[in-house]
Amino acid sequence: MNTAERDRLEGCLRTNLQAKAEELQQLLASVSDHRGYEDGVYRFYHQSFKVFRLGHSTEKITAALQALLPDQRLNEWFLQIIGNGTGKQFTPEDNDRWLEATRPIVEAFFHARFFLEMACRYSEPPPKDQPMPSGWAALLYLYNIR
Repeated sequence: MNTAERDRLEGCLRTNLQAKAEELQQLLASVSDHRGYEDGVYRFYHQSFKVFRLGHSTEKITAALQALLPDQRLNEWFLQIIGNGTGKQFTPEDNDRWLEATRPIVEAFFHARFFLEMACRYSEPPPKDQPMPSGWAALLYLYNIR
């Protein structure tokens, strides 16, 4: 990707982050409240099938992130992590292989939530004349801009 294309994509991302800031903040609040975050992680340790609900939150977050630059494919590692942790249905056999069955769900949620938090934090992107914050750099990697 050439510099002009990177600058164009980064500009589009900045514009869309600002335009969707309120919507992203609302989504972050919903996946960070007791039921959306605290309870989901607890359910993992409690060995409750309700941990599978985190997959739905992860899918919502991923859709919102993709909508910021709909024509730009998201980072392959991120997509692999999301793919491994979503679309799962609980089966009783999962209890016998709990970590194998559910860790990808929690991992995918954490990665998606991190990027959503960074999208909210940098809805007003940092000035270009200062060192690039890690969170903004991570967002650029998510969209394959960096």
